[in-house]
Amino acid sequence: MDDRREDTSEESFEKHLVYYKSLSKIIKDNQREIESEAEETIKNHLKERIKAMNLDKERIENMFPDKIKELRDE
Repeated sequence: MDDRREDTSEESFEKHLVYYKSLSKIIKDNQREIESEAEETIKNHLKERIKAMNLDKERIENMFPDKIKELRDE
């Protein structure tokens, strides 16, 4: 079991916010790439990347639930 605590300081929030926004942009870019891609292997790879990035976004949302509410719909 991992017992370490997440850093929820204001400085940590600012850094995570930048990362969160970056993930959102990359996810949108990957979704557009999936639409234009013909090869199924590449599509599946991009879908797996998106899934992993969404898990990371969820982790950040759980760390800062009150501060990230407005970003969830981006």
